[in-house]
Formats: sequence, structure tokens, C-alpha cells
Amino acid sequence: MKHVLPLLLLMSIAAGASAAGPQRNYVALRGHRIAVEVANDDASRAQGLMFRDRIATDRGMLFVFADDAPREFWMKNTRIPLDMLFFDADGKLVAVQRDAQPCRQDPCAIYPSNAPARYVLELAGGSAARMGVTVGDTLSIHADLGEVR
Repeated sequence: MKHVLPLLLLMSIAAGASAAGPQRNYVALRGHRIAVEVANDDASRAQGLMFRDRIATDRGMLFVFADDAPREFWMKNTRIPLDMLFFDADGKLVAVQRDAQPCRQDPCAIYPSNAPARYVLELAGGSAARMGVTVGDTLSIHADLGEVR
């Protein structure tokens, strides 16, 4: 009988974990929920969405920085057009680069924020227009940002 209680406790913990399911990182923007991969260190930010052949319209990559600063992105080795949405620390959209085109050889175009940004959300090209995104919109982040480096 003394082994039954620990076994029941373990079973209830396991059932609770499976009922909750895996936590999913996402952001919300203009009523759209977008599942995101988080890029929070130099290596993951440098890799970004390179070498991907497609990205679903409800998916993206959230680049996270430790401070607000002007940001510049490029499309080297990126195979698909992307929208780049730049947000400040409060989640306010400060700039949009629409339909940035893949770059297969140097020199590649640079896509700047033209304003200090803490977060950059990359989406499939055309997503910003489809969602009606405008400067001043607010991003709601529901993601484990981890340790930003």
C-alpha cells in the first residue's frame, strides 16, 4: 500500500503534463496568431531563415535583442521573400520592410529599421499586407524568449 500513493501521484502529474500539451511560442498581431521560432543569440540571429524553401503563413521567426537600437537585416542565402517587422521594447511597430527578396550573391541589399527596435518578426512575404499591418500596431508576445545574448 505504501507504493500506491507515489504511483498515483506520478500518474496524475504525467496526465496533467500530457493534457496541457507542449507549450508553443507565438505572437499575436492584428488578431492573427503566429507560431514563432525564437532567435535570441548571435548564432540563431545570424542563421535566421536561411536555406528554407518555404514558410507557412501562420509561422515566423522572432529575433530578440537585449536593447533598442537601429537594426539592419539582409537576405543572404535566404530562398523565400520575407516581410520584416521591427518593434520597440513596448511591442510597438516602428518600421516594416515588405517583400524583401532572396539574395544569392553579394552584394545583398540591406533592410534597415530606420528606428530603434528590440524585436524583429520575419514572416512570409506578403503577410504584412494580407494582415493590414501598419506602423503603430502592437505585437503581443507569448513566447519563452530565453536568455537574450
